[in-house]
Parts: sequence; structure tokens; C-alpha cells
Amino acid sequence: MSCPQCTQGYILPGEPVGSMVDGVYFSPAPEGASSTKAVFLLTDVFGLALKNNKILADELAKRVGCDVWVPDLFAGNPPVTVDELEPLLVDRPGEKMTWGSKFRFLFLLITHLHKFIGVRAGVVDPRTTEVVNKIKKDKGYQKVGAAGYCFGGSVAVRLGSTDLFDSLVVLHPGSITVDQIKAVKKPTAWVCAEDDMSFKKPLRDEAEAIFAARKDKPDFVEYEFVDYKGTCHGFAARPNLGISEIYEAHKAALEQTAAWLSKTLE
Repeated sequence: MSCPQCTQGYILPGEPVGSMVDGVYFSPAPEGASSTKAVFLLTDVFGLALKNNKILADELAKRVGCDVWVPDLFAGNPPVTVDELEPLLVDRPGEKMTWGSKFRFLFLLITHLHKFIGVRAGVVDPRTTEVVNKIKKDKGYQKVGAAGYCFGGSVAVRLGSTDLFDSLVVLHPGSITVDQIKAVKKPTAWVCAEDDMSFKKPLRDEAEAIFAARKDKPDFVEYEFVDYKGTCHGFAARPNLGISEIYEAHKAALEQTAAWLSKTLE
């Protein structure tokens, strides 16, 4: 029997089973699983402070059968907390923020502007690259993938133009540009919300067209785009547990992520 807290809110049930290693959350592969590959989970804007990010890493470790690492993208200081931002967001496609929520959202951005400047791409991308390269060298992994959620999805797209990762899953990313999408050169799965305030449908459609246009060309890479009906930005990381359609979409997105990484990291 589930307690009320397990069927409502946005915090996934259960507790993390991994551990912190030099400031990075580590969820080890199941006993006897491959030691030659690994996954790096790039978190949403709430970072390691949100338990969900660790629980998702634990799930991916089991399903992909490899080590999963969660770098601290924000060096211990995420720009916003879940309690500050989550009440202002919508759950269902077509829902609109109230004027009061819009005002509070704008106020939050203004008062936290210095924190967001501190986690700009020029800071976070080199930090992430340094951590990933160190772990790759220390562990001797032959292939590594990235699963980037929201803010971390933007990081994954930007680093997809490098050789840091061998495969990507981009889950309802934050702000990205057409040029950044064009620069991605690794196999990429896209997890798309029906209504996304960041990755809007015109950009989502253009992204798929960019990958499709590479068919039969030297720069072609495997890709897939999956849309999840009835969802909004954030559902793969912080689903509303009280809405069954959203929670089921969350679980399906996790399965898509695990399947893609399992296939492309072989």
C-alpha cells in the first residue's frame, strides 16, 4: 500500500542507494555487469539537492547495467530551489501561468540573476568536461553516454559537438539554439514534452528535421524523437505523481532513456 506522499507531489518515491565520491554522486553497476561503459546524468536546475536526480541515476544503473555518475553542475550552489520554482510551473498542456505566478517567476529571476550568471555555459561546460574526463581516465571506460534533463539537457546538446560523450539522451532541454543542435555529432535520443516552455514545438520540429536531413550523408548519426502526450517541461525529472498520465509518461521516458543508452553504448 502506498502512503499519500508516494502518490502526490513531485518527489519520486524511494531513497538513493549510491554514494558521494569526490563531490559526484555515484551509483555503481549491478554486480557482474559491464565495467567498460558508464552514463553521466546531467541534472536539471535543482542539481544534487533534488533527490529525484539520484534516484534516476540508481534506476539507470540497474537498467543499463553500468556505473552512473551525477556531477554537481553547480558546485554546491544551484541557482534556484525546487520549493521556489516548482509551485509556479504548470503540469498540463494548455495550462497557463496566472498573472501572480508570472510576477513571482519574474521576481525570482531578477533576485537570482547573479546565481544564473554563475551557472552560464562558459562556467558549467568546462566544469562538467573536467569532471567527466577525470572519471573516464581514472576508470578506463571505453564508452560513456549522457542523459541530460532540462538544464542538463542544454549542457548535453552543447557538449554533443565534442567527443566527451559517445551517446546522448536529451530530455526536454532548457535553452538551446539551432546552431547548437546542428553541431551535435553523436547519436541522440530526444524526450519531448507535448507543451514545453523551453523546447517549443517549432524548435523541436526543426531539430528533428536537422537530424533527418543528414540521412545518407557522412555526418549522419542515429537519432530518435519521442513525444509524450499530456506532459509539460520537467515531467521526466519531476513528474506530478498525482496525475497518472504524467507519471506513466515519466516511466516511459526512463525506459526510452535506458533502452537508447543500452543500444548505443554496446
